[in-house]
Amino acid sequence: MKEKATSFDIAHLAGVSQSTVSRALNNSPLVNLETRERVQRIAQELNYKVDKNASNLRKQKSSTIALLLFEDPTSDDSMINPFFLAMLGSITRACAKANYDLLVSFQNLEDDWHAEYEDSNKADGIILLGYGNYTDYQTKVAQLESQGTHFVRWGAPDKDHPGVSIGCDNYQGGQSITEHLIALGKKTFAFIGDNGVHAPEFMARYRGYTDTLEKHNLTAKSVQRNAISTEDDGSDAVRSLIECNEVPEAIVCASDLIAMGALRALRRANINVPQDVAVVGYDNIAVSAYTTPALSTVQQNTNLAGELLVDTLLRAINNEKVEDYLMPADIIIRQSCGSE
Repeated sequence: MKEKATSFDIAHLAGVSQSTVSRALNNSPLVNLETRERVQRIAQELNYKVDKNASNLRKQKSSTIALLLFEDPTSDDSMINPFFLAMLGSITRACAKANYDLLVSFQNLEDDWHAEYEDSNKADGIILLGYGNYTDYQTKVAQLESQGTHFVRWGAPDKDHPGVSIGCDNYQGGQSITEHLIALGKKTFAFIGDNGVHAPEFMARYRGYTDTLEKHNLTAKSVQRNAISTEDDGSDAVRSLIECNEVPEAIVCASDLIAMGALRALRRANINVPQDVAVVGYDNIAVSAYTTPALSTVQQNTNLAGELLVDTLLRAINNEKVEDYLMPADIIIRQSCGSE
């Protein structure tokens, strides 16, 4: 080869893409060892030298943040949890305030969203939003960390979960709303929401709920039904309680969407809320104030959340020390629990 070799020449001889060549030459863990060694051997045979000027240009800051919003199962075709729509607005405002552009990408957990945004100069860092099943994407999050990508995620901080997390104190939120129901004189309870380790936010809310019941010697008066964050799941869970004759005096739901489904099922069964059953949710999405009756819930401050996510990511991009942060949860009391 008479002319200077390029990465495209290497890609052709190695039978891979040019982006794979770039990753392999940078020892990216996204490329398997056999392919890395083949690419590096061909590069050496061609006496290939990385263009330092081009490399430096590629690594310059793009002044863009990528927001990856994961699809959630929903009762309609939107596949977007309304809670994250509220947070999207606050993130957009925080980026604008910092003179950063925001690249929003809707993702399926099975997609290759852990690709190297920074290496491709698409974005300086990534914000991850979306509940989902943590075990479905923890490997990809670990890869983000191993390749040095700057990222921050919304969710429950945990020493076993890679990266920095900004979240709400879900345990305290579960405690506070349950204490309120007990103060109203409720004696029997149900919790609707998945309480497994793959759903750490729901699990923390459930632990706050159960620990509070235990403190008041009410644990034996509690039942639980699994549900993901959809109205249909909330409705199905309440129908199960009705069929098993286990309808309690108070139902604590792990999300507002679940609570809305619970209200629907109770209404169809001619069970009055709050006269017969108190119902509370979690998230304080906008529509929760307009249900019938208006839904009592736990508020996660989406304005503060957006600011913290952007600020934390920008500090990480600037190589400053960053750490997990838990926001306090506030209870919002409306008609559905019978105290307004």
